[in-house]
Amino acid sequence: MKKNSQRVIMISGANRGIGKAIREKLQSENYLLSLGLRNPGAFRDSIEKHQTENVHLHQYDARDPESATSWVRSTLEHFGRIDGLVNNAGILHPMGLEDDREELLDDMWEVNAKAPLRLTRLTFPHLKKSGRGRVIDVISMSGKRVKGNWIGYSMSKYAALAASRTARMQGWDDGIRVTAICPGYVQSDMTLENAPNYPQEQMSRPQDLALIVSTLLQLDNESAIPEVMMNCVFEAM
Repeated sequence: MKKNSQRVIMISGANRGIGKAIREKLQSENYLLSLGLRNPGAFRDSIEKHQTENVHLHQYDARDPESATSWVRSTLEHFGRIDGLVNNAGILHPMGLEDDREELLDDMWEVNAKAPLRLTRLTFPHLKKSGRGRVIDVISMSGKRVKGNWIGYSMSKYAALAASRTARMQGWDDGIRVTAICPGYVQSDMTLENAPNYPQEQMSRPQDLALIVSTLLQLDNESAIPEVMMNCVFEAM
């Protein structure tokens, strides 16, 4: 097993919420991090307070296929390898069954379903070289079951879970282990905006998701975990 300081992990959506907690946890464990951010310049001042020699920032827009290609290329140029990918970036537009704003549906499909698949596809050849490559897809319980009337969000997350499971099968023989993390409500700006009637203090903490990501990265190939469900309320699954 390589030391953490030699392992390069890419994280999308690392500027706030769950992604921020994952970034801070992995920074504390001396991973080499490549962060895909929509506005790296605005983020640079805060990251400079930490281990800047271990952190690479690059512009990444989940809606732009070319920025994904550029980010992967830049990561390889900077670190020379890729050992793990955390697909964390996601969006939620509250639209229900009778909502005909297809531009919102298309946007969630692009960011929540196509973008993580795109990054997984681009990093796969390099994860194979690692011998113990890791893909961790932060999806949602909305990719496991339907609750409420957020049809567009659920559709995109079901698709993301299908892509994650396909990657798990396709990467197995090359030592790539893929895990889907499916949380319910997590303390974040997204839930604050879209679930205002549910108290944030009763939601799962992003730091707990970060702990799960850290554990998954440390496990050997022989101890693969395909899926983690995490919830702040009881649901019969």
